[in-house]
Amino acid sequence: MGNPTLSWNPIEDVHELLSYQFMVNALQAGTIVAVMAGVVGWFVVLRRQSFAAHTTAMMSFPGASGAALFGLPSTLGYYLACGVAALAIGRSGGAGRRGRSGESAAVGVVQVAGLALGFLFLSLYSGVLEQLETLLFGTFLGIDRNQVLTLAIVAILVLAALILLGRPLLLCSLDPEAARARGLPVGFIDVGFLLIIGLTVAATSQITGALLVFALLIAPAAAAQALTPRPALSLALSVVFALLVMWLGLGISYFSIYPLGFFVTSVGFGLFVAAKLVRRVGVARRRPQSPESSPAAVMA
Repeated sequence: MGNPTLSWNPIEDVHELLSYQFMVNALQAGTIVAVMAGVVGWFVVLRRQSFAAHTTAMMSFPGASGAALFGLPSTLGYYLACGVAALAIGRSGGAGRRGRSGESAAVGVVQVAGLALGFLFLSLYSGVLEQLETLLFGTFLGIDRNQVLTLAIVAILVLAALILLGRPLLLCSLDPEAARARGLPVGFIDVGFLLIIGLTVAATSQITGALLVFALLIAPAAAAQALTPRPALSLALSVVFALLVMWLGLGISYFSIYPLGFFVTSVGFGLFVAAKLVRRVGVARRRPQSPESSPAAVMA
């Protein structure tokens, strides 16, 4: 296999990309992760828990280093570390301003403690932690059928949980006091959603890397919510944008010498900026003109 180069025929380029099994696996895994991240990210942005999601993703580092130290699979380390971090953050938070403040403080503490623990595991490990750069910045190489199947199972579990929690979670996100007045277990739902974030970022970081989960989890959802306030439409756009970011990132990365994470992040950032510009233009056009600046006033 030589260095692939883009041609002027996109059909041939796609055919070449799909002729290799590792790229087929990468596209399948990327599609699964993008759909899951698009849905979960929409709630993360709505609930303003981006910092919590980022910290949970950072726990992939102590998870991988701890798994290497104790002779466990790195994937298991991802899920265990992210799940424990989600529980630690969730138990410290709650509804209302005080709850959010407590969650924010817990997020910072968990992040610092997790990174310190990761460096401790790394120093105690006698060997060299394989693919450290991949852990941090992601790759599409080496994704096998077992990983695709595992990601599919995780995605099914996450989406099924969101279907069950959808309406209560939406109410708790928009008005936790009203949700509590209706008898909803707000604290339980908050912790449950943080566990969903843990599962999602543990799966997503295997492709994007721990440091670049934001590109797929936050940017598409933030762009979608910037374009429309309608929940159903913005949720659908979030999934579409996440798929677009992943597919473009994988395609460009295949024909480039640069890593996947750079292109996923660049496409996600460009999409977010474009959505903000479209929203600003739309708001400017809908803004009513003042009497002094209207054409009738000028003619008078």
